[in-house]
Amino acid sequence: MPLDAFDRDLIAATQGGLPLVARPYEAVGAMLGVSGEQVRTRLGEMLSVGLVRRIGAVPNHYKLGFVANGMSVWDVDDALVDTLGEQVGALEGVSHCYRRPRHLPSWPYNLFAMLHGRSRAEVEQQAEQIAALLGQACGARDILYSTAILKKTGLRLTAEG
Repeated sequence: MPLDAFDRDLIAATQGGLPLVARPYEAVGAMLGVSGEQVRTRLGEMLSVGLVRRIGAVPNHYKLGFVANGMSVWDVDDALVDTLGEQVGALEGVSHCYRRPRHLPSWPYNLFAMLHGRSRAEVEQQAEQIAALLGQACGARDILYSTAILKKTGLRLTAEG
């Protein structure tokens, strides 16, 4: 899909994230000289054609006080992993949960659930809740704690692009 001048300006105005204000689309619209509704409509169109994959919040867990962040990994019975994974993903402390292939013999885990807490003890308590939910369907588990904050970025335009 070719981009027109407005699309380029809209992407440039939002590629660093939406403004942290009560009405972010209106704020972007004010920067571009259009209404917030025009911003919302065009971003919706970009979503529907796949130019933009999603619009979502990416919170900084550390700034919110969640300094213990761990990816819990689980070896779950393949026949039950999809059903149980949905239940795990719905738990309050889980920000995202997904299934991945095992890489045997060194990596037996097929279910991943990101946990956030104010302490490691809080994260471990959340992991115990998951373990109880998984029950006999779980063979092994671990928690891989974050050691660095990774910069997350969205769509970016290049000088040529």
